[in-house]
Amino acid sequence: MRELKIFSGQANRPLAKSICNFLHLPLAEITLGKFPDGENFCKIEEDIRGRDIFLVQPTCPPVNDNLMELLIMIDSCKRASAERITAVIPYFGYARQDRKDEGRVPITAKLVANLITRAGADRVLTMDLHSPQIQGFFDCPVDNLYAAPVLQEFASSLPFGEGERVVVSPDVGSIKRALGYAKRMGGKLAIVDKRRDNAMETRQEHIIGGPIEGKVAFMFDDMITTGGSICGAAARVHEAGAREIFVAATHGVLCGKAIEKIRDSKITTLAVCDTVPVPAEKRLPNLQVLSVAPLLAEAIKRIHHDQSISILFDKSDE
Repeated sequence: MRELKIFSGQANRPLAKSICNFLHLPLAEITLGKFPDGENFCKIEEDIRGRDIFLVQPTCPPVNDNLMELLIMIDSCKRASAERITAVIPYFGYARQDRKDEGRVPITAKLVANLITRAGADRVLTMDLHSPQIQGFFDCPVDNLYAAPVLQEFASSLPFGEGERVVVSPDVGSIKRALGYAKRMGGKLAIVDKRRDNAMETRQEHIIGGPIEGKVAFMFDDMITTGGSICGAAARVHEAGAREIFVAATHGVLCGKAIEKIRDSKITTLAVCDTVPVPAEKRLPNLQVLSVAPLLAEAIKRIHHDQSISILFDKSDE
């Protein structure tokens, strides 16, 4: 069996270290930095010829820097004769533009997928893609894990009975996800009718289903970026009479004025996974960070041993 080595970019080293801890492996040595003109520099500090290499690097903000660093790491490993290179991308950036919804716009998700495969990645391991069809943009195998077991464990740990819960979909596109959680947790299903005014602004019109009054509302999403949609949905749910509102999302990107919006919102607790690092200045008292390191570590172990990882999808929200 070829030797397993895990390297980390600069985007989320704590997650890479946690994965290594679960696998009882040291984090492999790599030197990353920049030349004086801002170009990225990379040097693999270990012999990786014939090894099975996993590169942990979410393409979170600063997206362009982290993406370029990932591409350079892949190229470095390819030229150092690694046997197999798996790009572990817990959060896949540039995922929003996955189709041409108007004239003269790019399909950026496909472009980035091409860059990663052409750089030399033999496989991609990711989590909760914004659109599942992005898997088909890659010309290599893609394992898209779901954070549903981690988010489900958080929600189930709260001391509320089935009769007190209502699972709220923050928009029509999240109905399937919300329905999955409602079936597993128990409780009614409600949907917030979200209207998008432009790429940056949304508004919440009506609530379908329920009832919500006097209930504890749970909202699940794949990512929170500026916080506008989830905070708007929380405000509408609060107006409908929910006594507490819990939000759980896989990717806490939390850019722009997201922290201010969440701080001023009616959200009781917001839980996000550590696919994207949450710096200390963004850790509000009602913010919890859940780790997906055990899930990613198990997937890496199974991929390394050429075992099926289907069992990791059994609790998904699909």
